[in-house]
Amino acid sequence: MSDAPAALREAHHADVSGGWLRPAVFGAMDGLVTNIALIAGVGGGGVSSHSIVLTGTAGLVAGAISMGLGEYTSVRSANEQVAAEVAKERRELERHPEAEARELADAWVARGLPRDLATQVAEAVRRNPEEALRVHVREELGIDPDDQPSPWAAATSSFLFFSLGALIPLLTYLFGATELWLALAVGGLGLFAAGAIVARFTNRQWWTGGLRQLLLGAAAAGATYLIGTLIGVHGGL
Repeated sequence: MSDAPAALREAHHADVSGGWLRPAVFGAMDGLVTNIALIAGVGGGGVSSHSIVLTGTAGLVAGAISMGLGEYTSVRSANEQVAAEVAKERRELERHPEAEARELADAWVARGLPRDLATQVAEAVRRNPEEALRVHVREELGIDPDDQPSPWAAATSSFLFFSLGALIPLLTYLFGATELWLALAVGGLGLFAAGAIVARFTNRQWWTGGLRQLLLGAAAAGATYLIGTLIGVHGGL
């Protein structure tokens, strides 16, 4: 590890922009948990291995499409809302530049900046309309108007990683095995690995992240297995 101050290094933070990481993580976890629970439920009901593969594949396709469409709609809607607020702020800067400059200076004074200095900086920012817009949006809305996530990146990431996660518990059946416990065990390994990988992104201990995700997935699978067992293929509930 370098002894140089972090501020002097070109990239001392991870890249958290772009809108792909959160849907990738969420998609993979959701795909794993959804299909593990789905397979546990229908498997607990006593259906054939062919029916389990059919159910799991349907869950994979439907879930991946739903996740992709949901992420695209969600991120695009959020971006459109941001754009509307930016447009509103642009109009205020055009109509009332002095009042907006005072508002900006007041915000900096509230953070501890001397009034004279805050006023001077706000006036300097006001002379550059585009920079003034960016600064006001950051200060008032807490967002960077030039760094919004891509809805296509979010949708694609969510679709692909959900599909990957949902495929894992199906692998044993696709390779010819017919034991439910084996599919659930492989799914459990996938959950643990996914949790451990995410923990590395967030600088947490890998085994705690893996164990937490495994326990959450096991709880979901246990609940659906119990329901499947109670109902059964003959409607025994």
